[in-house]
Amino acid sequence: MIDKLDHLNRYVVWRQDPYHYCLEILLERYAYLLRQLATVGDVMAEVRGGKPDRRLEKSFARLYDNGTSFIRQSMMARFLTGRSLKMRPKSANVAGLQIADVIAAPSAQYVRSVYNAESPPNRFGGKIASILIAEKYYRRRDGTINRYGIKWLP
Repeated sequence: MIDKLDHLNRYVVWRQDPYHYCLEILLERYAYLLRQLATVGDVMAEVRGGKPDRRLEKSFARLYDNGTSFIRQSMMARFLTGRSLKMRPKSANVAGLQIADVIAAPSAQYVRSVYNAESPPNRFGGKIASILIAEKYYRRRDGTINRYGIKWLP
């Protein structure tokens, strides 16, 4: 999760587009997961339209070609299926994008509650978040989720 306003205020000189920064962080986490599972994977994003899509595709290719501060290019090439970001519109009805939509808001609400020291949501989204917490979020060997399966950025 990224607090875009805090990101913009904190990084006046060094500032990456929040979407591109999140892409980098997610690719790092995804590459580590794929390595742990000894498999490869694709990356797909939902179309936003025009220039933002072209910029995101270029950002993905740059990360694939150069790696990140934590992931070498060879690891990107080993675990990601290619240097092209797959993009589909919501109307394409892609199951993976639908699942991402279903879990994104409850996950964001949960992460926000953790970092604001509030009670987690207890509506339907809270039930989804409780499943993510119990079974899906990546965690350290001691069970810690914070900074492993959830992360608050700027």
